[in-house]
Amino acid sequence: MLSLVELERVATAIGTTLVGGRVERWVEPDKGRLAFQIYRRAEDERTKCVVDLDARPELAHVGVLDRMPKAPDQLPAFSAYLRAHLSRARLEGATLRGDDRQLALRFSAEEGEFVLLLSIFGRRSNLYLLDAEDRLVLALRPLAETRGELAPGAPWVDPGTAAPRRGDDRFPALEGLALLEAISERYAETTERREEGDDRRLLEQAIRRERKAALRRLERIEAELAEAEEANTLQRHGELLKANLARIAPGAESVTVEDFETGAAVEIPLDPRRSPKANLEAIFKRYQKLLRRLAKAGGQLEAAREVVESLDRLATELEGTDGVESLLERDDVRRLLARPGGRAEASGGSARAAVEKHALPAAFRNLPRKLHPRRYRSLDGLEIWVGRSDEANDVLSTKLARGKDLFFHLDGAPGSHVILRTEGRDDPPAESVLDACELAVHFSKQKNAGRADVHVVPIKNVKKPKGAKKGLVYVTGGKSIHLRREAARLERLLAARIDD
Repeated sequence: MLSLVELERVATAIGTTLVGGRVERWVEPDKGRLAFQIYRRAEDERTKCVVDLDARPELAHVGVLDRMPKAPDQLPAFSAYLRAHLSRARLEGATLRGDDRQLALRFSAEEGEFVLLLSIFGRRSNLYLLDAEDRLVLALRPLAETRGELAPGAPWVDPGTAAPRRGDDRFPALEGLALLEAISERYAETTERREEGDDRRLLEQAIRRERKAALRRLERIEAELAEAEEANTLQRHGELLKANLARIAPGAESVTVEDFETGAAVEIPLDPRRSPKANLEAIFKRYQKLLRRLAKAGGQLEAAREVVESLDRLATELEGTDGVESLLERDDVRRLLARPGGRAEASGGSARAAVEKHALPAAFRNLPRKLHPRRYRSLDGLEIWVGRSDEANDVLSTKLARGKDLFFHLDGAPGSHVILRTEGRDDPPAESVLDACELAVHFSKQKNAGRADVHVVPIKNVKKPKGAKKGLVYVTGGKSIHLRREAARLERLLAARIDD
Protein backbone atom coordinates (compact mmCIF):
# COMPACT_ATOMS: atom_id res chain seq x y z
CA MET A 1 0.00 0.00 0.00
CA LEU A 2 1.07 3.63 -0.47
CA SER A 3 3.09 5.39 2.21
CA LEU A 4 2.08 8.77 3.63
CA VAL A 5 4.68 10.63 1.62
CA GLU A 6 3.58 8.90 -1.57
CA LEU A 7 -0.08 9.71 -0.86
CA GLU A 8 0.82 13.37 -0.35
CA ARG A 9 2.47 13.43 -3.76
CA VAL A 10 -0.58 11.64 -5.27
CA ALA A 11 -2.86 14.40 -3.93
CA THR A 12 -0.61 17.00 -5.51
CA ALA A 13 -0.54 15.12 -8.83
CA ILE A 14 -4.34 14.88 -8.95
CA GLY A 15 -4.65 18.54 -8.01
CA THR A 16 -2.42 19.72 -10.85
CA THR A 17 -3.70 17.41 -13.59
CA LEU A 18 -7.32 16.37 -12.90
CA VAL A 19 -9.04 18.89 -10.63
CA GLY A 20 -11.68 20.72 -12.65
CA GLY A 21 -12.48 17.69 -14.77
CA ARG A 22 -15.86 16.01 -15.00
CA VAL A 23 -16.60 12.36 -14.31
CA GLU A 24 -17.97 10.53 -17.34
CA ARG A 25 -18.45 7.05 -15.89
CA TRP A 26 -18.28 5.10 -12.61
CA VAL A 27 -17.33 1.39 -12.55
CA GLU A 28 -16.77 -1.02 -9.67
CA PRO A 29 -14.76 -3.78 -11.44
CA ASP A 30 -13.87 -5.78 -8.31
CA LYS A 31 -14.87 -5.96 -4.67
CA GLY A 32 -13.00 -3.20 -2.87
CA ARG A 33 -12.07 -1.30 -6.02
CA LEU A 34 -13.60 1.69 -7.84
CA ALA A 35 -12.65 3.33 -11.14
CA PHE A 36 -13.97 6.48 -12.77
CA GLN A 37 -13.29 8.10 -16.11
CA ILE A 38 -12.62 11.83 -15.95
CA TYR A 39 -12.29 14.44 -18.68
CA ARG A 40 -10.58 17.80 -18.08
CA ARG A 41 -10.27 20.67 -20.49
CA ALA A 42 -8.03 23.58 -19.47
CA GLU A 43 -7.13 26.21 -22.05
CA ASP A 44 -5.43 24.28 -24.88
CA GLU A 45 -4.80 21.17 -22.80
CA ARG A 46 -7.21 18.22 -22.70
CA THR A 47 -6.83 15.30 -20.33
CA LYS A 48 -8.88 12.14 -20.33
CA CYS A 49 -7.95 9.19 -18.12
CA VAL A 50 -9.29 6.55 -15.73
CA VAL A 51 -8.63 6.98 -12.02
CA ASP A 52 -8.26 3.71 -10.10
CA LEU A 53 -9.09 3.76 -6.37
CA ASP A 54 -8.15 0.45 -4.76
CA ALA A 55 -9.13 -0.20 -1.12
CA ARG A 56 -8.28 -3.90 -0.99
CA PRO A 57 -6.09 -4.94 1.97
CA GLU A 58 -2.38 -4.70 1.24
CA LEU A 59 -3.14 -3.38 -2.27
CA ALA A 60 -4.67 0.00 -1.38
CA HIS A 61 -3.45 2.71 -3.76
CA VAL A 62 -4.45 5.39 -6.27
CA GLY A 63 -3.39 5.32 -9.89
CA VAL A 64 -4.51 5.92 -13.46
CA LEU A 65 -5.26 3.32 -16.12
CA ASP A 66 -5.13 3.51 -19.90
CA ARG A 67 -8.67 2.18 -20.24
CA MET A 68 -11.76 1.56 -18.13
CA PRO A 69 -11.91 -1.89 -16.48
CA LYS A 70 -14.74 -4.20 -17.46
CA ALA A 71 -17.91 -3.60 -15.48
CA PRO A 72 -19.48 -6.56 -13.61
CA ASP A 73 -22.71 -8.13 -14.87
CA GLN A 74 -24.61 -6.84 -11.84
CA LEU A 75 -24.37 -3.19 -10.80
CA PRO A 76 -22.97 -3.04 -7.23
CA ALA A 77 -24.61 -0.74 -4.69
CA PHE A 78 -21.69 1.68 -4.30
CA SER A 79 -21.22 2.44 -8.01
CA ALA A 80 -25.00 2.43 -8.52
CA TYR A 81 -25.32 5.25 -5.98
CA LEU A 82 -22.49 7.19 -7.61
CA ARG A 83 -24.12 6.85 -11.03
CA ALA A 84 -27.44 8.04 -9.65
CA HIS A 85 -26.19 10.98 -7.56
CA LEU A 86 -22.76 11.97 -8.91
CA SER A 87 -23.33 11.63 -12.64
CA ARG A 88 -21.22 14.26 -14.45
CA ALA A 89 -19.81 15.42 -11.10
CA ARG A 90 -16.87 17.84 -11.18
CA LEU A 91 -13.68 17.08 -9.24
CA GLU A 92 -13.04 20.17 -7.11
CA GLY A 93 -10.06 19.17 -4.99
CA ALA A 94 -7.70 16.49 -3.71
CA THR A 95 -6.23 16.73 -0.21
CA LEU A 96 -5.12 14.56 2.69
CA ARG A 97 -7.41 14.49 5.69
CA GLY A 98 -6.06 14.69 9.23
CA ASP A 99 -2.41 14.42 8.14
CA ASP A 100 -3.00 10.72 7.77
CA ARG A 101 -3.22 8.22 4.93
CA GLN A 102 -6.69 9.44 3.93
CA LEU A 103 -7.07 10.91 0.45
CA ALA A 104 -10.16 13.13 0.15
CA LEU A 105 -11.46 13.72 -3.39
CA ARG A 106 -14.08 16.48 -3.30
CA PHE A 107 -16.79 16.52 -5.99
CA SER A 108 -19.60 18.91 -6.82
CA ALA A 109 -22.77 17.49 -8.36
CA GLU A 110 -26.33 18.65 -8.98
CA GLU A 111 -27.35 17.38 -5.53
CA GLY A 112 -24.48 19.17 -3.78
CA GLU A 113 -20.97 18.34 -2.65
CA PHE A 114 -19.62 14.89 -1.88
CA VAL A 115 -16.26 13.52 -0.77
CA LEU A 116 -14.73 10.19 -1.75
CA LEU A 117 -12.41 9.33 1.11
CA LEU A 118 -9.82 6.61 0.47
CA SER A 119 -8.49 5.41 3.83
CA ILE A 120 -5.30 3.36 3.50
CA PHE A 121 -4.87 1.41 6.72
CA GLY A 122 -3.79 -2.09 5.73
CA ARG A 123 -6.54 -4.61 6.42
CA ARG A 124 -8.87 -1.76 7.42
CA SER A 125 -8.48 0.11 4.13
CA ASN A 126 -11.76 1.30 2.66
CA LEU A 127 -13.37 3.85 0.39
CA TYR A 128 -16.11 5.98 1.91
CA LEU A 129 -18.60 8.43 0.44
CA LEU A 130 -19.38 11.47 2.62
CA ASP A 131 -22.03 14.12 2.00
CA ALA A 132 -21.72 17.91 2.26
CA GLU A 133 -22.37 17.74 6.02
CA ASP A 134 -19.57 15.23 6.53
CA ARG A 135 -21.93 12.32 7.19
CA LEU A 136 -21.20 8.82 6.00
CA VAL A 137 -23.34 7.84 3.02
CA LEU A 138 -21.83 4.51 1.89
CA ALA A 139 -18.75 2.37 2.25
CA LEU A 140 -17.20 0.32 -0.54
CA ARG A 141 -16.14 -2.54 1.77
CA PRO A 142 -18.31 -3.76 4.68
CA LEU A 143 -17.96 -1.50 7.72
CA ALA A 144 -17.68 -4.56 9.96
CA GLU A 145 -14.37 -5.40 8.25
CA THR A 146 -12.86 -1.91 8.55
CA ARG A 147 -14.54 0.40 11.07
CA GLY A 148 -17.47 -1.20 12.83
CA GLU A 149 -18.08 1.88 14.98
CA LEU A 150 -19.29 3.85 11.94
CA ALA A 151 -22.84 3.81 10.57
CA PRO A 152 -24.46 5.22 7.41
CA GLY A 153 -26.08 8.57 8.12
CA ALA A 154 -23.91 9.23 11.17
CA PRO A 155 -21.24 11.98 11.30
CA TRP A 156 -17.82 10.94 10.07
CA VAL A 157 -15.16 10.43 12.73
CA ASP A 158 -11.48 10.14 11.85
CA PRO A 159 -9.79 7.02 13.22
CA GLY A 160 -7.98 7.54 16.52
CA THR A 161 -4.64 6.20 15.33
CA ALA A 162 -1.16 7.29 16.30
CA ALA A 163 0.69 9.68 14.00
CA PRO A 164 1.80 7.61 10.99
CA ARG A 165 5.35 7.26 9.75
CA ARG A 166 5.96 9.16 6.55
CA GLY A 167 7.50 6.09 4.98
CA ASP A 168 9.58 5.81 1.82
CA ASP A 169 8.97 7.34 -1.59
CA ARG A 170 9.39 4.68 -4.29
CA PHE A 171 8.73 7.12 -7.14
CA PRO A 172 10.91 10.18 -6.37
CA ALA A 173 11.64 11.17 -9.97
CA LEU A 174 8.02 11.20 -11.19
CA GLU A 175 5.25 13.79 -11.00
CA GLY A 176 1.76 14.40 -12.31
CA LEU A 177 0.11 11.68 -14.39
CA ALA A 178 3.46 9.91 -14.83
CA LEU A 179 3.52 9.31 -11.06
CA LEU A 180 -0.04 7.92 -11.07
CA GLU A 181 0.73 5.68 -14.07
CA ALA A 182 3.85 4.30 -12.38
CA ILE A 183 1.90 3.49 -9.23
CA SER A 184 -0.71 1.59 -11.24
CA GLU A 185 1.99 -0.39 -13.06
CA ARG A 186 3.70 -1.30 -9.79
CA TYR A 187 0.48 -2.52 -8.18
CA ALA A 188 -0.65 -4.30 -11.35
CA GLU A 189 2.46 -6.47 -11.06
CA THR A 190 1.76 -7.12 -7.37
CA THR A 191 -1.86 -7.97 -8.11
CA GLU A 192 -0.86 -10.28 -10.96
CA ARG A 193 1.58 -12.20 -8.74
CA ARG A 194 -1.01 -12.48 -6.00
CA GLU A 195 -3.73 -13.63 -8.39
CA GLU A 196 -1.32 -16.15 -9.90
CA GLY A 197 -0.90 -17.68 -6.44
CA ASP A 198 -4.65 -17.53 -5.80
CA ASP A 199 -5.38 -19.23 -9.13
CA ARG A 200 -2.88 -21.98 -8.40
CA ARG A 201 -4.39 -22.66 -4.97
CA LEU A 202 -7.89 -22.54 -6.43
CA LEU A 203 -7.02 -25.06 -9.13
CA GLU A 204 -5.27 -27.35 -6.65
CA GLN A 205 -8.37 -27.31 -4.44
CA ALA A 206 -10.66 -28.00 -7.41
CA ILE A 207 -8.51 -30.96 -8.52
CA ARG A 208 -8.49 -32.45 -5.00
CA ARG A 209 -12.24 -31.98 -4.64
CA GLU A 210 -13.08 -33.50 -8.02
CA ARG A 211 -10.64 -36.39 -7.57
CA LYS A 212 -12.21 -37.26 -4.25
CA ALA A 213 -15.67 -37.22 -5.85
CA ALA A 214 -14.41 -39.25 -8.83
CA LEU A 215 -12.92 -41.89 -6.53
CA ARG A 216 -16.25 -42.17 -4.71
CA ARG A 217 -18.03 -42.72 -8.03
CA LEU A 218 -15.46 -45.31 -9.03
CA GLU A 219 -15.87 -47.18 -5.74
CA ARG A 220 -19.64 -47.18 -6.15
CA ILE A 221 -19.42 -48.55 -9.69
CA GLU A 222 -16.95 -51.23 -8.64
CA ALA A 223 -19.26 -52.19 -5.75
CA GLU A 224 -22.14 -52.58 -8.21
CA LEU A 225 -20.01 -54.78 -10.46
CA ALA A 226 -19.16 -56.91 -7.44
CA GLU A 227 -22.84 -57.88 -7.35
CA ALA A 228 -22.32 -60.02 -10.47
CA GLU A 229 -22.18 -63.13 -8.26
CA GLU A 230 -25.61 -62.31 -6.86
CA ALA A 231 -26.96 -62.09 -10.43
CA ASN A 232 -25.59 -65.57 -11.17
CA THR A 233 -27.23 -66.91 -8.01
CA LEU A 234 -30.60 -65.35 -8.89
CA GLN A 235 -30.45 -66.82 -12.38
CA ARG A 236 -29.67 -70.31 -11.02
CA HIS A 237 -32.45 -70.07 -8.39
CA GLY A 238 -34.91 -68.97 -11.04
CA GLU A 239 -34.15 -71.87 -13.37
CA LEU A 240 -34.31 -74.40 -10.50
CA LEU A 241 -37.55 -72.93 -9.16
CA LYS A 242 -39.11 -72.98 -12.62
CA ALA A 243 -38.40 -76.71 -12.94
CA ASN A 244 -39.77 -77.47 -9.47
CA LEU A 245 -42.72 -75.08 -9.36
CA ALA A 246 -45.28 -77.84 -8.76
CA ARG A 247 -43.48 -79.01 -5.60
CA ILE A 248 -43.82 -75.69 -3.78
CA ALA A 249 -46.48 -75.63 -1.09
CA PRO A 250 -48.49 -72.40 -0.66
CA GLY A 251 -47.13 -70.25 2.18
CA ALA A 252 -43.69 -71.93 2.17
CA GLU A 253 -40.77 -69.77 3.33
CA SER A 254 -38.24 -71.83 1.34
CA VAL A 255 -37.86 -74.86 -0.89
CA THR A 256 -34.95 -77.28 -1.23
CA VAL A 257 -34.25 -78.62 -4.73
CA GLU A 258 -31.49 -80.56 -6.46
CA ASP A 259 -29.00 -78.71 -8.64
CA PHE A 260 -29.12 -79.95 -12.27
CA GLU A 261 -25.37 -79.93 -12.77
CA THR A 262 -23.84 -80.86 -9.39
CA GLY A 263 -26.67 -82.84 -7.77
CA ALA A 264 -26.18 -80.79 -4.58
CA ALA A 265 -29.15 -79.67 -2.53
CA VAL A 266 -29.97 -75.96 -3.00
CA GLU A 267 -32.26 -74.08 -0.60
CA ILE A 268 -34.18 -71.23 -2.24
CA PRO A 269 -35.77 -68.60 0.09
CA LEU A 270 -39.39 -67.66 -0.75
CA ASP A 271 -41.89 -64.99 0.23
CA PRO A 272 -44.72 -66.88 2.01
CA ARG A 273 -47.17 -64.12 1.08
CA ARG A 274 -46.71 -64.84 -2.62
CA SER A 275 -47.84 -67.75 -4.74
CA PRO A 276 -45.16 -70.07 -6.23
CA LYS A 277 -45.56 -68.40 -9.63
CA ALA A 278 -45.31 -64.91 -8.08
CA ASN A 279 -42.10 -65.94 -6.28
CA LEU A 280 -40.66 -67.15 -9.59
CA GLU A 281 -41.58 -63.87 -11.31
CA ALA A 282 -40.07 -61.85 -8.43
CA ILE A 283 -36.74 -63.71 -8.68
CA PHE A 284 -36.48 -63.15 -12.43
CA LYS A 285 -37.52 -59.51 -12.02
CA ARG A 286 -34.71 -58.96 -9.50
CA TYR A 287 -32.34 -60.76 -11.84
CA GLN A 288 -33.26 -58.55 -14.82
CA LYS A 289 -32.99 -55.38 -12.72
CA LEU A 290 -29.57 -56.42 -11.49
CA LEU A 291 -28.47 -57.19 -15.05
CA ARG A 292 -29.45 -53.67 -16.13
CA ARG A 293 -27.48 -52.18 -13.25
CA LEU A 294 -24.46 -54.28 -14.11
CA ALA A 295 -24.64 -53.29 -17.78
CA LYS A 296 -24.85 -49.61 -16.88
CA ALA A 297 -22.02 -49.90 -14.34
CA GLY A 298 -19.85 -51.72 -16.85
CA GLY A 299 -20.24 -48.89 -19.33
CA GLN A 300 -19.39 -46.30 -16.69
CA LEU A 301 -16.33 -48.05 -15.26
CA GLU A 302 -13.84 -46.98 -17.93
CA ALA A 303 -15.23 -43.45 -17.99
CA ALA A 304 -14.87 -43.16 -14.21
CA ARG A 305 -11.30 -44.44 -14.35
CA GLU A 306 -10.50 -41.97 -17.14
CA VAL A 307 -11.78 -39.08 -15.00
CA VAL A 308 -9.46 -40.06 -12.14
CA GLU A 309 -6.52 -40.48 -14.53
CA SER A 310 -7.19 -37.12 -16.24
CA LEU A 311 -7.27 -35.34 -12.86
CA ASP A 312 -3.99 -37.02 -11.91
CA ARG A 313 -2.45 -35.84 -15.20
CA LEU A 314 -3.71 -32.30 -14.58
CA ALA A 315 -2.26 -32.32 -11.06
CA THR A 316 1.11 -33.41 -12.49
CA GLU A 317 0.97 -30.64 -15.12
CA LEU A 318 0.17 -28.05 -12.47
CA GLU A 319 3.01 -29.22 -10.27
CA GLY A 320 5.48 -29.02 -13.15
CA THR A 321 4.60 -25.52 -14.40
CA ASP A 322 5.60 -22.14 -13.00
CA GLY A 323 2.60 -20.28 -14.43
CA VAL A 324 -1.04 -21.35 -14.62
CA GLU A 325 -2.22 -18.94 -17.31
CA SER A 326 -2.04 -21.55 -20.11
CA LEU A 327 -3.86 -24.14 -18.01
CA LEU A 328 -6.65 -21.71 -17.15
CA GLU A 329 -7.34 -21.15 -20.85
CA ARG A 330 -8.12 -24.84 -21.43
CA ASP A 331 -11.76 -25.87 -21.74
CA ASP A 332 -11.43 -28.81 -19.35
CA VAL A 333 -9.95 -26.56 -16.64
CA ARG A 334 -12.63 -23.92 -17.20
CA ARG A 335 -15.33 -26.53 -16.73
CA LEU A 336 -13.61 -27.83 -13.61
CA LEU A 337 -13.44 -24.37 -12.04
CA ALA A 338 -17.01 -23.51 -13.06
CA ARG A 339 -18.46 -26.33 -10.97
CA PRO A 340 -19.95 -25.57 -7.55
CA GLY A 341 -17.18 -24.99 -5.04
CA GLY A 342 -14.69 -24.06 -7.75
CA ARG A 343 -15.61 -20.40 -8.21
CA ALA A 344 -13.46 -17.58 -6.87
CA GLU A 345 -14.89 -14.52 -5.19
CA ALA A 346 -12.19 -12.26 -6.55
CA SER A 347 -12.21 -11.26 -10.20
CA GLY A 348 -10.00 -9.63 -12.78
CA GLY A 349 -7.79 -10.80 -15.64
CA SER A 350 -8.16 -13.79 -17.92
CA ALA A 351 -7.67 -16.19 -15.02
CA ARG A 352 -10.77 -14.85 -13.36
CA ALA A 353 -12.73 -15.22 -16.57
CA ALA A 354 -12.06 -18.94 -16.32
CA VAL A 355 -13.39 -19.03 -12.78
CA GLU A 356 -16.88 -17.92 -13.59
CA LYS A 357 -19.01 -16.16 -11.06
CA HIS A 358 -22.58 -16.74 -12.18
CA ALA A 359 -24.49 -13.49 -11.90
CA LEU A 360 -28.26 -13.44 -11.96
CA PRO A 361 -29.40 -12.84 -15.57
CA ALA A 362 -30.90 -9.42 -16.13
CA ALA A 363 -34.17 -10.95 -17.36
CA PHE A 364 -34.75 -12.50 -13.91
CA ARG A 365 -34.46 -9.35 -11.84
CA ASN A 366 -38.07 -8.21 -12.08
CA LEU A 367 -39.49 -11.71 -11.67
CA PRO A 368 -40.62 -13.29 -8.38
CA ARG A 369 -38.15 -15.87 -7.11
CA LYS A 370 -40.66 -18.68 -7.67
CA LEU A 371 -40.64 -17.99 -11.42
CA HIS A 372 -36.86 -18.19 -11.77
CA PRO A 373 -35.91 -21.38 -13.63
CA ARG A 374 -33.37 -23.79 -12.27
CA ARG A 375 -30.05 -23.23 -14.05
CA TYR A 376 -27.44 -25.81 -14.96
CA ARG A 377 -24.15 -25.69 -16.86
CA SER A 378 -23.72 -28.13 -19.77
CA LEU A 379 -20.47 -29.93 -20.54
CA ASP A 380 -19.67 -27.28 -23.17
CA GLY A 381 -20.41 -24.37 -20.84
CA LEU A 382 -23.90 -23.46 -22.13
CA GLU A 383 -26.68 -22.78 -19.64
CA ILE A 384 -29.75 -25.03 -19.44
CA TRP A 385 -32.86 -23.57 -17.82
CA VAL A 386 -35.59 -25.77 -16.29
CA GLY A 387 -39.06 -24.54 -15.29
CA ARG A 388 -40.11 -25.09 -11.66
CA SER A 389 -43.92 -25.10 -12.11
CA ASP A 390 -46.64 -24.72 -14.74
CA GLU A 391 -46.59 -20.95 -14.33
CA ALA A 392 -42.79 -20.87 -14.40
CA ASN A 393 -42.86 -23.06 -17.54
CA ASP A 394 -44.99 -20.44 -19.28
CA VAL A 395 -42.62 -17.62 -18.28
CA LEU A 396 -39.58 -19.61 -19.33
CA SER A 397 -40.87 -20.63 -22.76
CA THR A 398 -42.70 -17.43 -23.74
CA LYS A 399 -40.64 -14.65 -22.08
CA LEU A 400 -37.17 -15.75 -21.02
CA ALA A 401 -36.17 -17.97 -23.95
CA ARG A 402 -35.26 -16.13 -27.13
CA GLY A 403 -33.32 -16.11 -30.36
CA LYS A 404 -31.94 -19.50 -31.33
CA ASP A 405 -32.56 -21.18 -27.96
CA LEU A 406 -33.90 -24.74 -28.11
CA PHE A 407 -36.99 -26.06 -26.32
CA PHE A 408 -37.01 -29.61 -24.87
CA HIS A 409 -39.94 -31.61 -23.56
CA LEU A 410 -40.64 -35.29 -23.04
CA ASP A 411 -42.84 -36.88 -25.70
CA GLY A 412 -46.15 -38.12 -24.29
CA ALA A 413 -45.46 -37.34 -20.61
CA PRO A 414 -45.88 -34.27 -18.38
CA GLY A 415 -42.76 -32.52 -17.18
CA SER A 416 -40.83 -29.29 -16.91
CA HIS A 417 -40.04 -27.13 -19.92
CA VAL A 418 -36.30 -27.15 -20.59
CA ILE A 419 -34.42 -24.50 -22.55
CA LEU A 420 -30.87 -24.77 -23.90
CA ARG A 421 -29.35 -21.29 -24.16
CA THR A 422 -27.46 -21.62 -27.45
CA GLU A 423 -25.83 -18.15 -27.25
CA GLY A 424 -26.86 -17.55 -30.85
CA ARG A 425 -25.43 -20.77 -32.28
CA ASP A 426 -27.21 -22.42 -35.20
CA ASP A 427 -25.69 -25.80 -34.35
CA PRO A 428 -25.08 -26.15 -30.58
CA PRO A 429 -22.69 -28.90 -29.39
CA ALA A 430 -24.18 -32.40 -29.38
CA GLU A 431 -23.17 -33.00 -25.75
CA SER A 432 -25.08 -29.90 -24.64
CA VAL A 433 -28.17 -31.12 -26.51
CA LEU A 434 -27.92 -34.52 -24.78
CA ASP A 435 -27.43 -32.76 -21.44
CA ALA A 436 -30.66 -30.82 -21.98
CA CYS A 437 -32.45 -34.07 -22.96
CA GLU A 438 -31.21 -35.71 -19.75
CA LEU A 439 -32.64 -32.89 -17.64
CA ALA A 440 -35.93 -32.95 -19.56
CA VAL A 441 -36.36 -36.63 -18.64
CA HIS A 442 -35.17 -36.15 -15.06
CA PHE A 443 -37.73 -33.38 -14.44
CA SER A 444 -40.65 -35.38 -15.82
CA LYS A 445 -43.00 -38.17 -14.78
CA GLN A 446 -40.62 -40.64 -16.46
CA LYS A 447 -37.55 -39.63 -14.43
CA ASN A 448 -36.75 -43.29 -13.64
CA ALA A 449 -36.96 -44.50 -17.24
CA GLY A 450 -33.83 -46.03 -18.78
CA ARG A 451 -34.74 -44.68 -22.23
CA ALA A 452 -37.01 -41.88 -23.38
CA ASP A 453 -37.96 -39.82 -26.44
CA VAL A 454 -37.38 -36.08 -26.06
CA HIS A 455 -38.86 -33.55 -28.47
CA VAL A 456 -36.52 -30.71 -29.47
CA VAL A 457 -37.71 -27.62 -31.32
CA PRO A 458 -36.45 -24.04 -31.85
CA ILE A 459 -38.05 -21.66 -29.37
CA LYS A 460 -39.56 -19.64 -32.23
CA ASN A 461 -41.78 -22.68 -32.94
CA VAL A 462 -43.25 -22.68 -29.43
CA LYS A 463 -46.56 -20.84 -29.05
CA LYS A 464 -48.91 -20.24 -26.13
CA PRO A 465 -52.55 -20.27 -27.31
CA LYS A 466 -54.76 -17.60 -25.81
CA GLY A 467 -56.75 -19.00 -22.91
CA ALA A 468 -54.68 -22.20 -22.65
CA LYS A 469 -54.06 -23.54 -19.16
CA LYS A 470 -50.80 -22.87 -17.40
CA GLY A 471 -47.86 -24.88 -18.70
CA LEU A 472 -49.54 -25.80 -22.00
CA VAL A 473 -47.81 -24.72 -25.22
CA TYR A 474 -48.08 -25.87 -28.83
CA VAL A 475 -44.98 -26.70 -30.84
CA THR A 476 -44.47 -27.22 -34.56
CA GLY A 477 -41.63 -28.96 -36.36
CA GLY A 478 -38.52 -30.02 -34.52
CA LYS A 479 -37.30 -33.58 -33.99
CA SER A 480 -37.32 -36.36 -31.40
CA ILE A 481 -34.14 -37.64 -29.81
CA HIS A 482 -34.14 -41.16 -28.42
CA LEU A 483 -32.14 -40.79 -25.23
CA ARG A 484 -30.41 -43.64 -23.46
CA ARG A 485 -30.06 -42.48 -19.87
CA GLU A 486 -26.61 -42.12 -18.33
CA ALA A 487 -26.29 -41.86 -14.57
CA ALA A 488 -22.88 -40.21 -14.88
CA ARG A 489 -24.28 -37.48 -17.16
CA LEU A 490 -27.14 -36.72 -14.79
CA GLU A 491 -24.81 -36.68 -11.79
CA ARG A 492 -22.49 -34.23 -13.54
CA LEU A 493 -25.37 -31.95 -14.50
CA LEU A 494 -26.91 -31.88 -11.04
CA ALA A 495 -23.49 -31.05 -9.61
CA ALA A 496 -23.22 -28.16 -12.10
CA ARG A 497 -26.27 -26.36 -10.71
CA ILE A 498 -25.91 -22.58 -10.89
CA ASP A 499 -27.22 -20.85 -7.77
CA ASP A 500 -29.07 -17.55 -8.12
